[in-house]
Amino acid sequence: MIAKLHLTDDGFKEILSIRASMNLGLTDKLALAFPNIIPIQKPIIKDLNIQDPNWISGFTTGDGCFHVTLAKSPFTKTGYRVALKFQLAQHNRDIKLMKSLITYLGCGRVEENLNSSMSYFVINKFSDIIDIVIPFFDKYTIHGVKSLDYISFKQIAILMKEKHHLTEEGLEKIKSIRSNMNKSRKI
Repeated sequence: MIAKLHLTDDGFKEILSIRASMNLGLTDKLALAFPNIIPIQKPIIKDLNIQDPNWISGFTTGDGCFHVTLAKSPFTKTGYRVALKFQLAQHNRDIKLMKSLITYLGCGRVEENLNSSMSYFVINKFSDIIDIVIPFFDKYTIHGVKSLDYISFKQIAILMKEKHHLTEEGLEKIKSIRSNMNKSRKI
């Protein structure tokens, strides 16, 4: 585009070939309008070992989520159970990459959703969140709005570690923090 090649017929078709190889490919409309476009061949990446922990922080900034779930429970004094989950999402074609996160971090699991063609790297074991996830993101910081969700997630994890989630007052504090996370965050 800098060289203005996108203004030529061949340059425009080259851009469409690149677009056809990305994510979900060409839209139905584009595929119908340009039926002879062939996606470019992507390079095969054989080494899926994570070389830099900051890469995981960047990956999390873009495709990660810090979940706090409150579920009714007859087994607690407050009537609610609190659960934490750290999650990264990618298309199923990157499942090997998702599995390499288990090796790198030494915890977690990969869940596949075949209906949506998505794979999820998930950590929800409380000790792994306290002992691995929180120290990791304290050292290799997340940037942008996602960092605010991490701070809220960490606050809730600390409250849970100190058993505050087992009291009405602590549960209300957790509900308050949670109400301003992820899509509910007011920016």
